[in-house]
Amino acid sequence: MSGPDKHPGERAAAEAGFSLVAAIFLMVVLAALGAFAVQVAMTQYQSATSELLMARAQAAAQAGIEYGANVALQRAVPSCLPTNTLNLTRTAGALAGFVVNVTCTSTTHQIYTGATPTNYTVYTLAATASEGTYGSQDYVTRTVTRNVTLAQ
Repeated sequence: MSGPDKHPGERAAAEAGFSLVAAIFLMVVLAALGAFAVQVAMTQYQSATSELLMARAQAAAQAGIEYGANVALQRAVPSCLPTNTLNLTRTAGALAGFVVNVTCTSTTHQIYTGATPTNYTVYTLAATASEGTYGSQDYVTRTVTRNVTLAQ
């Protein structure tokens, strides 16, 4: 016999080495794709968690504004109270754990719509809701301001 058929065992050994290299390459590529997929999933999870915390902070700040307006307007003589801090507890549902600082300032204005002036009091309310430790991933804060006008 002559030619390539003379030593068939040598040719099979060379091809077996190539198969091993191809298998290792395929495993590395699949591992890299798997790591990338895990990274994308974690980023999406963290983004969704952050969005939820921001929405909850916004709702807590809005609740603080409503509380401040209610306190200012429901008094016998409407007036602002000193700065209030609301610590929302476990009974607050989705807002549990938020600390809300509510400030109120008032100014009185006269508007002449005829012979006699009408007095208006403008209450400027600001509520800042926060949760978590500043600098950590789960820290979130939102501030909401609102003017409430009361004719007297």
